[in-house]
Amino acid sequence: MRDALIEGIALACLLLAMLGCIHALVAAFVVRRFAARPVAVAATHPGVTILKPLRGAEPALFANLASFCEQDYRGPVQVLFGVADPDDAAIAVVDALIRDRPAADLRLCMTTGARGANPKVANLAAMQSAIAHDIVVIADSDIAVDRDYLARLIAALERPGVGLVTCLYRGEAHGGLWARLAAMAIDYRFLPDVLVGLALGLARPCFGSTIALRRETLRAIGGFDAFVEQLADDYAIGAAVRAAGLTVAIPPLIVRHGFSERTAFELLRHELRWARTLRAASPAGYAGLAITHPLPCALSWAILGGAGTLGWTVVAAAIACRLVLHVQVDHTLGARSRSGWLGPARDLLAFAVYVASFFVGVVSWRGHRYRVRADGTLRPLGDQKA
Repeated sequence: MRDALIEGIALACLLLAMLGCIHALVAAFVVRRFAARPVAVAATHPGVTILKPLRGAEPALFANLASFCEQDYRGPVQVLFGVADPDDAAIAVVDALIRDRPAADLRLCMTTGARGANPKVANLAAMQSAIAHDIVVIADSDIAVDRDYLARLIAALERPGVGLVTCLYRGEAHGGLWARLAAMAIDYRFLPDVLVGLALGLARPCFGSTIALRRETLRAIGGFDAFVEQLADDYAIGAAVRAAGLTVAIPPLIVRHGFSERTAFELLRHELRWARTLRAASPAGYAGLAITHPLPCALSWAILGGAGTLGWTVVAAAIACRLVLHVQVDHTLGARSRSGWLGPARDLLAFAVYVASFFVGVVSWRGHRYRVRADGTLRPLGDQKA
């Protein structure tokens, strides 16, 4: 009985490894096709308000925020920076930005009274009354963009039936090994996985890297107050816009997400929260990501199945297929990666995080710990309410 069970597990691992190899090659093709899509140009230039919820002065914060303040856009642009703690180090960064750009419409909003389980969304909700323009753009503090960012967002938002525009993102390491590994997870796993899901009609994403919508649409879905309890707030906003009968567009515009992890603990804490967020947003889709891990499955088959030369050939095939994907992603992003040798280690780490995410009920987020309820909402630890 035990031998039959082990043999069954080994065969399942072989099947997953084969599917994972196919997935990697399909992902390489889809990534290449995404980059070939034409870039739209905005016909109008309505006023835009950019909301930047801040907490702490992470590395490259000044450069990230400055990229949003230096746009080649002909319409009026207002940038609101929300900070809840009067002693937050981000305030000095915002003050420097405002001093350097006296002609720009930049404003620091103290959101000290903001309340909600999700502190980022509570911060956004506290800034709502200061929004001056009809187009609202939200982007996380660790995102950097090119100068044509707003023009390309507005072009996508102008299309008939589009209610929200969101953007894929790539990783940008601000540090050593652990930051590089974090960035690799975005470039070689998250980005291609999302594109495959979109190509197959299985993914319905919305990303905190960019959420652009009209103010009337934001009001129609209940404003930010409707999402202050959600862990996957970006996904929930996208779902609400779709429920209102509008489309969520993803143009061929890839922004940059900065990573500054300094230790293995920081990396694992961040990736477990991220994985738990994805699982809360789409449980079935997240379970399906099992086929995106060919290397650990091939290794499991080679070890359990005792397949000898054939087993290690499958392992080599898994590494080769993932390498094809890495090379195509680098070509698409115009990157010269020197991290190819880290690919197998990154894939094994990703699998460990994937498995662990099914057993994690508590996540850490910018100095706070939360329990994730079954419906994807958050309960700060210490709050005894169910």
